[in-house]
Amino acid sequence: MEASPPPFFKRGPSPLFRLVVFALAAIVLMALDARHRYLEPVRAAVSVALHPLQMIAAAPIAVAARIGEFFVTSEALRERNERLARAQVEAAGSVQRLAALEAENAELRGLLDARSRHGHGSVLAEVIYGARDPFAQQVVVDRGSTDKVEGGLAVVDETGVLGQVTRVYPFVAEVTLVTDKNQAVPVKVLRTGLRAIVFGNGRDATLELRFMPVNADIQTGDMLVTSGIDGTYPPGLPVATVTHIERSASLAFARIVCTPLAGVNRRGHVLILTDRRAVPERPQETEPERKQRKGRKGAR
Repeated sequence: MEASPPPFFKRGPSPLFRLVVFALAAIVLMALDARHRYLEPVRAAVSVALHPLQMIAAAPIAVAARIGEFFVTSEALRERNERLARAQVEAAGSVQRLAALEAENAELRGLLDARSRHGHGSVLAEVIYGARDPFAQQVVVDRGSTDKVEGGLAVVDETGVLGQVTRVYPFVAEVTLVTDKNQAVPVKVLRTGLRAIVFGNGRDATLELRFMPVNADIQTGDMLVTSGIDGTYPPGLPVATVTHIERSASLAFARIVCTPLAGVNRRGHVLILTDRRAVPERPQETEPERKQRKGRKGAR
């Protein structure tokens, strides 16, 4: 009997047989798993074993998604910050405009009240710019001779006397403020009725009550109002308040500094009082009075 060499590759069952066996086993396992859930522990164990591999396989995609999300989020945040900054600036501008409108409305309401107090003989004007002379306390308003504005008219705001019209053009007028060094306003102390004259200092937006005796009944905080004896300013208009008093026995007069009540350092709306107060003419000097006055001068 002749021996044959063993096969180089060991052959097992045929492929068809293995297909049938594995198909039957798969069907049996699916039936058991569907009915009795026998493979749940196996599935859980396989899931735990494969979880690291799944994480490693999904890591590149997750990293790429995170990087893309980072850039998208940064761009969105930048755009959002720009929108918020723009909205903040617009809101701040609106708030400032609202505050300016409220202040202007309050000022106009005060001027309407002042107009009702002074009668209807007034012209509403707006301060448009300061005068060109840096040494003069003057402003220019947008009303002129075409609006029946004349030189010498009193100008007030909602808080007090501002000044006097000193130069008139067709469409604008120049107003010299009470703080100008060439301005003088006859006033009286509201508390005592003491009459005096307040002069502008031409600086520091202050006034000075000159030629008042040291023992004059004036106190800090006293309000000065127009006396009306000059015929320019109607009586009773607020002018200033006394803020500083210096009394010295070596001086004949006290130094009294006042602060104007009107807004001399700001722009806004003002009232030009067009109603002039009728002042009687100065009586004519008679011949005996003239000779008597000349005699007194010669005696001196």
